[in-house]
Amino acid sequence: MAGSSLGIGSIDQVAVVVRDLDRAMERYVDEVGIGPWSVYTFSPDWIRMTFRGEERGYVMKLALAQVGDVMYELIEPVQGPNTYEEFLNARGEGLHHLGYFVDDIDAAIEEMEGKGFPLLQSGRGFGTEGDGAYAYFETEDALGHILEAIEMPRAMPDPE
Repeated sequence: MAGSSLGIGSIDQVAVVVRDLDRAMERYVDEVGIGPWSVYTFSPDWIRMTFRGEERGYVMKLALAQVGDVMYELIEPVQGPNTYEEFLNARGEGLHHLGYFVDDIDAAIEEMEGKGFPLLQSGRGFGTEGDGAYAYFETEDALGHILEAIEMPRAMPDPE
């Protein structure tokens, strides 16, 4: 990946935290034409999760839509604690993170932590073959938002 000293060559995902996923999807379709949406519920039943350095499960509903080359994501926290609940409590709905795709999540974590951005929250195994991973970093103070490294799985499960 070409790009900055962190190796971020592109922003591949824009993510917004919302209180009501169904209402938000409807608003995006009706008001700005973003959709169709694929909905998933991520939970510790099938994804290995961490939050603030501990193995800790949480539940979130998310919706994905493609907008040109960018994946747009809406996230509704269902059960925490997690970074989405913290965001809603501190700021209300809005831009939560920017995501970038990586080939190796462990290398991305090592690189970001080496730059002084600790791992905030993560999940592994959301693909149909138990692959796929994501890692959020504590970049909010430095950048005004969170960055997320995403190792896409070979195949996603069917949406709900």
